[in-house]
Amino acid sequence: MPPLSPRRSRLPLRLSAAVCITAGLGLGLIGCSAPLPEPTASASLTPRSGLAPLRGTPVDADAAERPSLAVKIDNHPAARPQIGLERADLVFEELVEGGFTRYAAIWHSDVPDAVGPVRSIRPMDPEILSSFGGVVAYSGGQPQFVDAMKAAPMLNVLFDEDATGLFVRADDREAPHNVVLSAADVVELHSDVAPPRDQFDYADTAAGATATLAGTPTAAIVASFSESGGRAWHWDPAAQAYLRSQDGIADLDTSGTQLRATNVVVLRVEVDRGSDVPRTVLIGSGQAWVSANGSTVPATWFKDAAAAPIRLADAAGATIDLAPGNTWIELVPTDDGSVELVP
Repeated sequence: MPPLSPRRSRLPLRLSAAVCITAGLGLGLIGCSAPLPEPTASASLTPRSGLAPLRGTPVDADAAERPSLAVKIDNHPAARPQIGLERADLVFEELVEGGFTRYAAIWHSDVPDAVGPVRSIRPMDPEILSSFGGVVAYSGGQPQFVDAMKAAPMLNVLFDEDATGLFVRADDREAPHNVVLSAADVVELHSDVAPPRDQFDYADTAAGATATLAGTPTAAIVASFSESGGRAWHWDPAAQAYLRSQDGIADLDTSGTQLRATNVVVLRVEVDRGSDVPRTVLIGSGQAWVSANGSTVPATWFKDAAAAPIRLADAAGATIDLAPGNTWIELVPTDDGSVELVP
């Protein structure tokens, strides 16, 4: 934990008549399917007893009852390594200005003392985060974006409005990449807020995940959000996880350990570029890939409304089961992004 001081993109892949996966450099097809039907109803709209609703792993009763905490986390090179990101249940990566990305990270089963660096809200965040309820924390933002976030069914905690000392500035980082949130204190302070419901379905074990049972072996997932940089996930059998890199460099946490994910979910999304702030459109449906346990299955994602969870369906319309563990969701633009699956 750093010392703290008081507050002072390429050819797009589009959903079409067939769903296909690109391999290697995207020059060949390793699997195609017929058009995907609407998903069947999910049986997991409420948390299963004893399991973390955002991770599918065992959780104690006290942790299960606390609210989730969503925080906007900086991903500028000057913000790395991020604080506490390795302990998030879910991390959404979204396109922002200049071809950079930011994270909307959600903690519930394992809440660190501190997380950061915290940055401002963006226009797509209500669509990404409303289904979780709970608490959302950020450093501010354009007034219309802040107003939209405050109108969402979440308790908003803002650095710009903080009078309680929940936010501090780290001494070893340069502004604006140095705002840190006392995450555990926020959750304890708002313990009366309801816990989240399930967002995805989980198998009992990694061996039972849909990607394991029906997927194609995948050594790496390479995703670009723009021409300014990319990220990759490489399967590590010893770690039983996908290890993350950015711009060709291992992406590390504050302890020097490479960030990892049990599940990597890639969603192809439309991006509204009608203003200087790009807005990911997450209400609707689109092409997706779900990777777990070293394999990937093609999918379609569905989200009916801001307050509705994302649904992931296979070619038959059945809900996809993730492996128990943490999940990163890559919101890759259809117009200026790309996805490669390397066998």
